[in-house]
Amino acid sequence: MTDWISTNTTAVAVTAQTWQEAVRAVGRLLVAAGAAEPCYIDAMLRTVEELGPYVVLAPGLALPHARPEDGALEVGFAAITLAKGVNFGNPDNDPVRLVIAFCAPDPNSHLHSLTQLARRLGEAGFIERAASAQSMQELTDILNGEKEN
Repeated sequence: MTDWISTNTTAVAVTAQTWQEAVRAVGRLLVAAGAAEPCYIDAMLRTVEELGPYVVLAPGLALPHARPEDGALEVGFAAITLAKGVNFGNPDNDPVRLVIAFCAPDPNSHLHSLTQLARRLGEAGFIERAASAQSMQELTDILNGEKEN
């Protein structure tokens, strides 16, 4: 999954008081990159509100997303680190400090994108390294597998 994210779709030390603010912040990066329509952000928020904090996949990590038909234009990923962790309501994995949003325009690329991302997330220390990144370039390098220290 080389170069699946760039400094244009990352931000570090984002200030968010709530999980909704965190999702909006990462969603705005998807929209700015042209990967999603603005309505995709609302769909990500609705998904968590309706289905609960299932997007909090591991300690400190949330992976908000919505269905392809909810405004996804192309396969896209965006990631932010939070200055201070926020709670999504997952007692086992809150607070969240790393938020990675994704979108895909159809179910097949959606599934493929998730599979590729899951491989990266399963690497030992990945979440901690990414959540601790000090710059957008450092976060991008970690996410793309270019910084393994």
